[in-house]
Amino acid sequence: MKKLIIGLVVFLAVIAVSAAGWFYRPWSDYSPAEIQAATQPERLVETFSNMGEVFPYRAINPSESATHLGRNLQPVSVGYRFGDTDRTIDDWMADSDTTGLMVLHDGEVVYETYRLGADADTRHTSWSVGKSFVATLIAMAMQDGRIANLDQSAEMFAPQYGGSDYGDTTLRHLLMMSAGMDFEEDYNAPNSDIRRLFLGANIYGQNIDRLVSEIERNRTAGEDLHYVSANTQVLSAVVRGVYNDTLAGVVEERIWTPLGMTGEAYWNQNIPGQNGMAIGYCCLNATLEDYARFGQFYLQDGVWNGERLLPEGWVRQATRPNAPFQEAGPDSVYAHRGYGLHFWVPENHDGEYFMAGVYGQYVWVDERRNIVIARTAADTEWGGRTEESITAMRALAAHYGDPVNNDAEMEADDEQN
Repeated sequence: MKKLIIGLVVFLAVIAVSAAGWFYRPWSDYSPAEIQAATQPERLVETFSNMGEVFPYRAINPSESATHLGRNLQPVSVGYRFGDTDRTIDDWMADSDTTGLMVLHDGEVVYETYRLGADADTRHTSWSVGKSFVATLIAMAMQDGRIANLDQSAEMFAPQYGGSDYGDTTLRHLLMMSAGMDFEEDYNAPNSDIRRLFLGANIYGQNIDRLVSEIERNRTAGEDLHYVSANTQVLSAVVRGVYNDTLAGVVEERIWTPLGMTGEAYWNQNIPGQNGMAIGYCCLNATLEDYARFGQFYLQDGVWNGERLLPEGWVRQATRPNAPFQEAGPDSVYAHRGYGLHFWVPENHDGEYFMAGVYGQYVWVDERRNIVIARTAADTEWGGRTEESITAMRALAAHYGDPVNNDAEMEADDEQN
């Protein structure tokens, strides 16, 4: 009996040591212990500026000939009315743990500020702003003639999804967030599908395509708006298949180099090394200026240095609702915003659209005023702050927008009315 007890104690000790070794991984640069510590609310500002220290990644190199955007800085205090309260942009930034804010007008930087230890070289994570980059690569593949149209199925380009519900889903429905999948996208729910996907990819280093291919459809595709990060993972697999390269490699070749991005960026992946797979539904990390430059690319209708890189009509199609259920309104699924093709559309939009990531990452475009706004943050209350964030960015756009153009537009509107 004594030997049995000793044997059991030794066995349990071995299990405990093995579990501790797996959790802390002293032999590795990355560990579940560090991920757990780094994702605590009090650490988010630091973590979001240093994701490469927490998660494996693959580098995205800038163009050797890249030059920074021109500066015509006009730092002033901008105010706005929200509810019954007079607020300022400084109030909004302080309350939302904003780490960087940049405004472009006519392609020039007119406002630039960094907070909470960030600076111009900080590579801040984008979270779901990265979804818009993936969608852009789909459009670029169409421009290149590698994808014929959006009604082709995902499995045509990503055969690893063959035979699954995702495999026979069209690129259009994936981009519209209307794939009809049974998936709970709630970061606050302990057992939600998005949390399980995050754990599988980021903690256990599992094959993300394999995890996503197991998700099943529970209603007809193309009938409702249901934001699902797994949809973008499938699109990222399509991009990898179309270009026969890693996602980071395609981003570098098709976006970073042609647009003259000035900062080295990186995309987080599930495991270190060449066998790692990009977490395609999020996790691009770049400088604030390069996020703003990407917004400027869209403001210029997908043309850069005189070269068309996106199909004619793509920007308008992607940044407007493509179906009634994508419109913002009192009965919309997501308060104060609708959706296009991996771009958000604000309520009562007029040439405005935005890319958005969890914890308050934004790239906002106002076509009427030739304005782009890029904002990085670690806002734990980002969901409840959506309406104010839209109000704040509209106030910035109105202040820095061309007053001559604004007056002409208002006169034209008055004539029509």
